[in-house]
Amino acid sequence: MPANLTPDYLAAERAYKEATSLPEKIAALEHMLAVIPKHKGTDRLQGDLKRKLAKLREEKEHARHAGPTRGAPVYHVEKEGAGQVALAGAPNTGKSSLLRCLSHAMPEVGDYPFTTRTPTPGMMKFEDIQIQLVDLPPLDPQYGETWVPQAIRVADAALIVVDLGAVELLDEIEISVAMLEKAKIAINPAGELPYGYVAKPALVVANKVDLPKAREDFTAFTEMYAGRFPALAVSATTGEGLDTLRRAVFDLLGIVRVYTKEPGKKPELTSPYVLKAGATVSDLAARVHKEILAHLKHARIWSQHPSHASHGHVDGQMVNREHRLEDRDIVELHT
Repeated sequence: MPANLTPDYLAAERAYKEATSLPEKIAALEHMLAVIPKHKGTDRLQGDLKRKLAKLREEKEHARHAGPTRGAPVYHVEKEGAGQVALAGAPNTGKSSLLRCLSHAMPEVGDYPFTTRTPTPGMMKFEDIQIQLVDLPPLDPQYGETWVPQAIRVADAALIVVDLGAVELLDEIEISVAMLEKAKIAINPAGELPYGYVAKPALVVANKVDLPKAREDFTAFTEMYAGRFPALAVSATTGEGLDTLRRAVFDLLGIVRVYTKEPGKKPELTSPYVLKAGATVSDLAARVHKEILAHLKHARIWSQHPSHASHGHVDGQMVNREHRLEDRDIVELHT
């Protein structure tokens, strides 16, 4: 079976080959494992990547116990939940306040810049899944932490937080994007990327919409950046727009939730399988159990998507292994 490696995987592989430090190699391998197509054709490759990653992590742990080394610290946050989303942006935009509102995390919040110096993860609930948000130190060309772009590089998506009350609002977004570009991170790219770049789905979160004249500033902002950055106005103070933001983060990750059921029984609707958008019945079968994939004959689909009723979708219809799954599909696998 061909591996069918994606451009995102190949870019991560190039980043691994170009990496000169242990943390960079670990981050690149983690990204390779996150984006590699999960099917039988890549089983051996996945095993090889995991072995390399385990060895590098062991070397890193050994180096940590051996004593301090020269250079800036590098932090790593293990991925949890349905996806990892980095909170990025200029100093004092309210990233930590947003994390507090969207999760149970308790990062330090202050009305002065550079309050956050280390990554702080928190789990955001969206309907029946959890999405990991990671609050990061600010992107700043003079005083920012040098490891932050790499943390964004390995995340599944990014929220670029800006302050609608800032006098230099446009400078904030441009500096943030320029720093990501320098780290070879392309935000919502439309075409093919240069060698070594990674594509990163991102949303601009315009915080503090509750401030005077903030709505007018947001309208002007969206008009100026129409077609370049999708943007959403929120307030960590009043909670405005946060429910919309939760849905937007889910959409940004490009994932679907799929539920399974056994013949003659009710579906399990509390713990969905989370798959990449475009995943097929075969992809689901592989996640459930490799033996099911090996003997899979067909599946039956029940849709919970409102649009399917108007398109002649029939509940319980039989589909083949290559049928593409939609968000909230209920699937009965037959072997």
